[in-house]
Amino acid sequence: MEDVRSVGIVKTQTIRLVEPASPLSLRCGKTLAPIDVSYETYGNLDSAADNVILICHALSGNAHAAGFNSENDKKPGWWDIMIGPGKPIDTTKYFVICSNFLGGCSGTTGPSSINPDTNKPYGLDFPFITIEDMVKVQKLLLDKLGIKQVLAVIGGSMGGMQVIQWAIDYPEFVKSAIVIASTTHLSAQSIAFDAVGRNAILGDANFANGQYHSNTTGPDRGLAIARMIGHITYLSEESMRRKFSRNLRSAQDYSYDFNSEFSVETYLAYQGQSFVERFDANCYLYITKAMDYFDPEKDFGSLKNAFSVSKSRFLIVSFSSDWLFTPHQSQEVVNALSATAKDVSYCNIESPYGHDAFLLEPETLGMLISGFIDSNHRMLGSHNHILTQLPQTFPLPLVDQASRSRIDYSVIESLIEPGSNVLDIGCGDGELLARLYHDKHIKGHGVELDQHLILACVNRGLSVIGHDIEQGLSRYADSSFDYVILSQTVQTLRNAEKVYKELLRIGKKVIVSFPNFGYWRCRLQLFFTGKAPETDLLPFKWYDSPNIHVLSLKDFDQFCENIGAVVEKRIPLIKAYESPVKFAPNLFAEQAVYLTRKA
Repeated sequence: MEDVRSVGIVKTQTIRLVEPASPLSLRCGKTLAPIDVSYETYGNLDSAADNVILICHALSGNAHAAGFNSENDKKPGWWDIMIGPGKPIDTTKYFVICSNFLGGCSGTTGPSSINPDTNKPYGLDFPFITIEDMVKVQKLLLDKLGIKQVLAVIGGSMGGMQVIQWAIDYPEFVKSAIVIASTTHLSAQSIAFDAVGRNAILGDANFANGQYHSNTTGPDRGLAIARMIGHITYLSEESMRRKFSRNLRSAQDYSYDFNSEFSVETYLAYQGQSFVERFDANCYLYITKAMDYFDPEKDFGSLKNAFSVSKSRFLIVSFSSDWLFTPHQSQEVVNALSATAKDVSYCNIESPYGHDAFLLEPETLGMLISGFIDSNHRMLGSHNHILTQLPQTFPLPLVDQASRSRIDYSVIESLIEPGSNVLDIGCGDGELLARLYHDKHIKGHGVELDQHLILACVNRGLSVIGHDIEQGLSRYADSSFDYVILSQTVQTLRNAEKVYKELLRIGKKVIVSFPNFGYWRCRLQLFFTGKAPETDLLPFKWYDSPNIHVLSLKDFDQFCENIGAVVEKRIPLIKAYESPVKFAPNLFAEQAVYLTRKA
């Protein structure tokens, strides 16, 4: 049955971008010409020419990202799960471009291309290239196609490095940047894996100093080993255990020889062989070296300096089980962007698939990407790009949220001055921030730990960072925000004092709301039933409640006094009424909103 969500049959096109008369200057100090680039496009450019999305592929990818090159193709493009009509990168809305980068072996000029000086493949005569050079050639392609700006540049792994370079080198050109499972520099461990792979190729008896193309056999064994080593780093221990465990391929017992016996051995051998059939060994050498050289922090003195000129909105995505490009490496990027007050969202997706998750998590990653792109597209056409109501199709997991009153939101909104810079800690699905955007025209940011709620915020068009605030908020400088909001969250913190002091440091004023455990209904339930109280505002059983602290208004008053917080306003509330409780608030208030500041 035909896939109605496929882009169908797509032709890979090749275009000459650099002529011999005007060679391209490379980062290594040499020049290169001619340069041809292979690329594919999907969808159509709209009348405003503001719907262009550039896809940057990873080490082993190519320009064929979606659809089929012929009716006989057994597999679609490498990111077909993401690109197509109605898919996260929707080709009914967007004009999508993907090109094979400089140094590749799928139509773009690289080490396997013909050297015009010798009429033989370049081999090791090919000049060393960098991520910067690759992006420069991609920009030449877009210029040739008449593209004046891109709505989004998207890439995973090495593709994410290209996205970062794009945002740094062409700040006016790139409206948004989506960096997936990537880093601003390889770790020593990653460089080591690259070095071992390169040595396997260079040490192959058939390498012939890079001039193996005319020989019967090239360095196939070395390239296969390099791929096997690399492929191990793309998986996680959990995914390998699930897929292979210690299963033997075909026997019931050990054969006591050096043939492949375990399922994981034969899998890696297959990966190595299939890679040899479609990739060039010299290209592998040059591309991995380009990854090793990528280091904007070294180039600019710091990541803050590197990102200082960028004007893009950023979405940074990592995966929990990725040990090649770890979540910590993504968080370093987020910290640098936050330190320079850039518009950045971040989500660490829970996944067992390791580094390969960016190819294998279409649902969660797809919702992040589509929500982020759509909000950026709305932003270009309208100032009201933040959604006060989530799309009805968005599967918000209400079971993950407390059934909390919205009255505290109205009171919090009344305390905030128009045009303020606001950070909402534990922002949930982003309802409060969205209201503040529309009613008070704030500049807002959110922090949230729940992955589903981060998805909701991104789909609204909000900037949100997935982070556990108990790990600290060092990414933010002193007095970074006019207001910091902690709504219905303080009672869930393990170390409330440490967190609240941090909030007082980064916010000129801190607004906090919490349920009052001293409320008369709670007292009566505990007194008459002898069991933990349950109310509309506290709908949990004792064993599944996120609330780990039991506090009343008097408790919070004492807390503020102990940590040196000045209470400017104290607003006790009953759920059914917006007016404050005036008589015996510690007994009759169901919740409270406080406006505080550092002494």
